[in-house]
Amino acid sequence: MKKKLKIFTAIIGILIAFIIIIPIIFESKIIELVKKNINNKVNATFNFDDANLSLLSSFPNAEVVLQNISLINNTPFKGDTLFSAKEISLKFPFKELLRFSSKTINISNFSIDDANIYIKIDSNGTANYDIAKKTNVTESADKQSSSFNFGLESYSITNSKIAYHDDSSKINFKLTNFNHSGSGNLSLEKSELKTTTTTLVSFIKDNITYLNKNNLQLNAVINIDLKENKYSFLDNKLLINKLPLIFDGFIKLNKNNQEIDLSFKTPSSDFKNFLALIPEIYSKNIEGVVTTGNFDIKGKLKGIIDKNYIPKFHITINSNDASFKYPNLSESLKNINIKTEITNKTGLIKDTYVIIDRLSFQINKDVFSANAKLMEITENMKVNANLKGIINLANLEKVYPAESVKGLKGILNLDATTSFDMNSIKNEQYQNTKTLGNLKLTDFEYNSTELSNPLKITKTTITFNPKTITLNEFDALLGKTDLNISGKINNLLGFLFNDENIEGKFNTYSNTFSVNDFMVSDIENENNNNTSLKEQIKIPSFLDCTIDAKANTVLYDDITLKNVSGTLIIKDQTAELKNMKSNVFDGKLGFNGVVSTKKNVPTFKMDLDINNFNIAKSFKTLDLLNALAPIANAVKGKLNSKISLSGNLNNDFTPDLNSLTGNLLGELISSTISSKKSPLLQSLEQNMDFLDLKKINLDDIKTSLNFKEGKVVLKPFTLKYEDIKIDISGSHGFDTSLLYDVVVNVPAKYLGKEASQLLSQLDDDDINKIKVPIAVSISGKFSSPNVRTDLKYAITNLSKQVANNQKDRLINQGKDKVNTLLNDLLKNDKKKKTRL
Repeated sequence: MKKKLKIFTAIIGILIAFIIIIPIIFESKIIELVKKNINNKVNATFNFDDANLSLLSSFPNAEVVLQNISLINNTPFKGDTLFSAKEISLKFPFKELLRFSSKTINISNFSIDDANIYIKIDSNGTANYDIAKKTNVTESADKQSSSFNFGLESYSITNSKIAYHDDSSKINFKLTNFNHSGSGNLSLEKSELKTTTTTLVSFIKDNITYLNKNNLQLNAVINIDLKENKYSFLDNKLLINKLPLIFDGFIKLNKNNQEIDLSFKTPSSDFKNFLALIPEIYSKNIEGVVTTGNFDIKGKLKGIIDKNYIPKFHITINSNDASFKYPNLSESLKNINIKTEITNKTGLIKDTYVIIDRLSFQINKDVFSANAKLMEITENMKVNANLKGIINLANLEKVYPAESVKGLKGILNLDATTSFDMNSIKNEQYQNTKTLGNLKLTDFEYNSTELSNPLKITKTTITFNPKTITLNEFDALLGKTDLNISGKINNLLGFLFNDENIEGKFNTYSNTFSVNDFMVSDIENENNNNTSLKEQIKIPSFLDCTIDAKANTVLYDDITLKNVSGTLIIKDQTAELKNMKSNVFDGKLGFNGVVSTKKNVPTFKMDLDINNFNIAKSFKTLDLLNALAPIANAVKGKLNSKISLSGNLNNDFTPDLNSLTGNLLGELISSTISSKKSPLLQSLEQNMDFLDLKKINLDDIKTSLNFKEGKVVLKPFTLKYEDIKIDISGSHGFDTSLLYDVVVNVPAKYLGKEASQLLSQLDDDDINKIKVPIAVSISGKFSSPNVRTDLKYAITNLSKQVANNQKDRLINQGKDKVNTLLNDLLKNDKKKKTRL
């Protein structure tokens, strides 16, 4: 018994060692085999970070796991990632390890997780998935005998994304949150494959979004005939959002084309099928909705797919006298009639057309109807449409539970027809288009979190003409703001269908325009680093228009502007302001400039013409003026100025002071100084008690300054105070730092006791003539200045002047005595000569 137990234990030990050792032996072989086989067959680079072979986790099967897989294109899509995946797993019976050199291996399960497939076709029709290396017939036959083939029982693709981008047909197709699985014995010539698929599907054609993350679920049983390359659908159910469709038929892969014969329909004709077709984010929960009438979708596709042809098809969508009513809502949408056909009778894609023969509904007593015909929709699409009806917008929230219609008020009256083709629009040949009719909206009211107040439109009327859309009138209220706008849009169809800018010219008038009515709270989003980002204001890139504006009163924060007028030209994310004029701060303001949001950081350039500004009011309110000349807070009077400046704008369109560059030329009129409002002026008076700054004459003082990188440099200028001359030069920063030099040319009589003793040696005339320059150095901040004077040097300077004066006086006295003696001698000499 013990011997048998030892033998059994030994066998178990050998098996365990075998299970552990085998992966080590075969792992490198598998890695080499997989990479070599794939890279030898494709014109691309296949790689993965790691591969693991395990016999324990899936025993009795073996499992190979590849991690971080990539398939990267070569020329002409060099560097593009065609395929990537976080993980690929293959499970197969253990015995298959011993057959790896064979041409066939049976796979139990194949799974892919977190994959990204990006299929691209360029404008020349070249596809990035066409990566198989070309071989001649002989080479292909030789390699066929040694090719690596496998049978498959089940597979799955989870949490993946498939994107298809075709430049030639302008199609973008995307599957996100893609999960798909299938099971069946695929090694047999004939088999059944059971599949389950869930995904979100998006589809864009010619920049028009037809599907946007619509839910799609498909449960399908497919009969596979590998000999005939035929795939037949046996038991299938498709859900688009919540719309159920059943279908049957087959797809057959031929040598030169694919053959399709499919038919589908809704399993019932309940009108709730229509609501199920609408994404739930718009339709809301349709449980409990009461419906009447029918809604049917039927379709058939039959034909071949090749380079020239698509299957012929005929799809009908019908509803007759239907209605629906959401629970807890008072009204129903009734008399719904839909009759639509989507057809292709030739198999040529250009011959696809859509006919909306009837689309109508009724809310309360209001009826709206439309019909349209779309021909050649894949080439030069031709559109003919008619829209007519009256809708009381207040009734929309009574029939439809959407946030976007809550609080709406107003009567919409529309009667319009349009006829155009896309080539005419693309070529800007708007004379070939025809749009006629009228739109009238009265007593409209709209509430939104994006507006500071309800928007109320008293009335607006629009006339549609072949070439232009005329806004005849637009009277609106938003908070304190009233607006009256009229004008024309020249190319609405080009904007809607051809990515063109809106071109137009408008006249606007407002009795009161409050900028704050158009401001909302900053929108903040959190990124992965949990940092808040403020939304940046942008001038829309699609605007290309001219606006002539007038307003009696414009309110901006604490600023009130009167009689505002000027022209605003918007183009290429740039706004140009021309001949803007306004009355503000008891004076007048004129300005021209440019604001651009084309770059990441918005920029501006502006020329301001200031006339008779009240200094106290303007400098208290405007940060810009206060930063350029903080000392002006202590000045009372009027200001004339011309300012040229440029720089960056903050996200709220206020100037970034540290980026400003420019110059200012200013002139003071009837101005006085109040040193109580300025610590700097108080410090000057304390250091020079002979100064009384309020007596300084500021009339007609002109000065100029330049500013750059947060620093303001003052051009030297001179102030007069009674018989004192004051020379000022230097600079300060927007951070209120100071670096100024002042020279005060002071009459000697103001210099105190020491000066008085020196001046006692002089007579009054000489005293009045002597002036002493006092140098003043100013640093620190405007709020806490550091003022230093050289009064001691001034006394020394005075001593020298007095000494020189005394010296000159003595010399002059000596000269006078010499002259007197000489004159006396000359007189005596003349007398003697006369006596002789």
